[in-house]
Amino acid sequence: MKIELKRLDADFLMEATNESGNSFKMDASEQIGGKGAAMRPMQVLLASMGGCSSIDVISILRKQRQPLTDIQVILNGEREQGVEPSLFNDIHIHFKLFGDIDPAKAEIAVKLSMEKYCSVAKTLEKTAVIRHSFEIIPGK
Repeated sequence: MKIELKRLDADFLMEATNESGNSFKMDASEQIGGKGAAMRPMQVLLASMGGCSSIDVISILRKQRQPLTDIQVILNGEREQGVEPSLFNDIHIHFKLFGDIDPAKAEIAVKLSMEKYCSVAKTLEKTAVIRHSFEIIPGK
């Protein structure tokens, strides 16, 4: 895996690009001189956990032949205060699963992702308590 970072301005705005040419931007907060023009690196990390676990949940529900029509994920992360580096110490991830999905199968999918498959969650759990929940919104 290879990622290249390119600075886009005289401050902190950067673009990360992978081997396939896919990219996204990051910036620092205004408090330290950034412009807030893109997500901050720790926000990207939290978003990555949402993406990683969503891929797992979608894949598992497909294997279970569940009619998932959409998924939304809400993440809330708390970081240590007054220390450097300021690591995540508490994360809650909530999955909104759309479709007529069996709740028992949804619970299995979410649990497997969070406890076994999601590499980002497994990395973050070394410093953070990670809690998860889900809800099913039928009929969409």
